[in-house]
Amino acid sequence: MIRRREFLAGVGASLVFSPAIVRADEPVVLRAGALKLIHSIAPYFYDQFVPAGYKIEIIPFETPTECKNAVVTKSVDFGAFGIAAGTLGAAAGEPLVIVTSCCNRGMGIIGKKEENLKTIQDLKGKRVAVFPGTTQEVFFLERLRMEGMSIKDVQPVRISFSEMHIALARGDIDAYVGAEPAPGVSLSTGVGTLIEYPYSTAMGSLNMVCGTHRDLITEKPEIIKTLVGIHQRATDFAASHKAETIAMASAKLGQKKEALEISLPNVELTWKLDPDQIERAKIYADHMLTLKQIKRLPDFATFIDTSFVDAVKPT
Repeated sequence: MIRRREFLAGVGASLVFSPAIVRADEPVVLRAGALKLIHSIAPYFYDQFVPAGYKIEIIPFETPTECKNAVVTKSVDFGAFGIAAGTLGAAAGEPLVIVTSCCNRGMGIIGKKEENLKTIQDLKGKRVAVFPGTTQEVFFLERLRMEGMSIKDVQPVRISFSEMHIALARGDIDAYVGAEPAPGVSLSTGVGTLIEYPYSTAMGSLNMVCGTHRDLITEKPEIIKTLVGIHQRATDFAASHKAETIAMASAKLGQKKEALEISLPNVELTWKLDPDQIERAKIYADHMLTLKQIKRLPDFATFIDTSFVDAVKPT
């Protein structure tokens, strides 16, 4: 016969130890931040490449700065954002480390069709939407400089990427310096015309990167290794499967296929961090310093860590 005291003791033991057993069987949740842009489409394919024992959670963000801040505050483990947001954070001493690339290109300077704007020079005196603190802003400022102009020659308007096409269609602005898929939407609907894709500067087509918190690299390098591996496979898949990428972007971004057909050729999905990209990132930081957007250059020895992409095995 089981005595009451023994029975209660057994129940108590099960209450203490059973939850631990359940927790041990639960997958490790990997939190990744992504932007609502087609050049941040790779994270939406992550769940197809998650190894056993892990579960992916994608958290969308409206702006690069929001996603970068989520990395810094450890709200996500890994996030995609523009090199501008990353450089601003690193220059300010934030514990941010770039571990992979995400996308090159993906930018466009679009004018309202009725305005007949064809060159950067045509933007003089015009209302141009530019979102501060973004990669697009630095590229635009450099293109203005190359044309003998400055931001004072236009009327800058602060509008987020997702609102730029709508603002152009309403007539609130004359042009914008945007991120895909907005340029594709404006071009496919006939609302806008292409002034240029701004890749003629020394910064080339550098755009988005993926980063993590320095603590995670120190404390949980296996997590970052796993995330970089997932990112590599998802990126290669998205880059080589146009139909699937357009379908995913349409489902996640709510854009029409016609617009995405125009946007996708202007997007170079990538995960590698090669010497050319690092050199362009340094040139980019020099531009930000000259523009007084940062007070000092980041320490590139700690800001960019290529060890994880260097260790990725080809698939």
